[in-house]
Amino acid sequence: MKNIFILTVICVAGYFIQKPKEYADVNLDKSGYSFPYKSSLSINKEPIQKDFKKELTPVKMGDYYVTPIAEFQVAARVLAAKHYSIDREADLSPVDLALGWGPMAKDSVLNALDIKQRNRFYFWRTESFPIPRKEIETNSANMHFIPSTKAVGDKLKQVDKDDKIKFKGYLVRIEATDGWRWTSSTTRSDTGGGACEVILVDDISLL
Repeated sequence: MKNIFILTVICVAGYFIQKPKEYADVNLDKSGYSFPYKSSLSINKEPIQKDFKKELTPVKMGDYYVTPIAEFQVAARVLAAKHYSIDREADLSPVDLALGWGPMAKDSVLNALDIKQRNRFYFWRTESFPIPRKEIETNSANMHFIPSTKAVGDKLKQVDKDDKIKFKGYLVRIEATDGWRWTSSTTRSDTGGGACEVILVDDISLL
């Protein structure tokens, strides 16, 4: 019998509320926080990240303070898309995308993998590794998207599996007025709890 390998990337625990709040518009361009895409950005390469020596001033979004901790831009293939509306995180992030770049954007690799999302989790499994396990782990990630404006949110909701996209924004740390916190991963090499990126998205479009 063939062995079946399973990887689970656990991002957050659920916290249920009755309904999500309205998303607050934060125009990053007018705030002086926007930055251009790099010409070297490619679906064949890993995401581009620029860490800050000093964090930027937090952006207020409703009852949350969102602090940018690194510039972040990605070109990737959408491996799975999941919409959320009733967990605590949905106050800010209505959509999770599981993304792949480099070898994890290729049909020859993805045809050998079964990929799913649920409850802010990202799962993959395979009966025969098309590439080494480490390459799967470091060239794919589940990411939580916080739209900076309604226009960005509307675009984000249209993104679907197998789309090729690019986006830019910030990896963030979030603090709520009631003490709740949510912090982004800042590396692509981690797995398990806290391994997902939490992104305040300035722009998103199809490639």
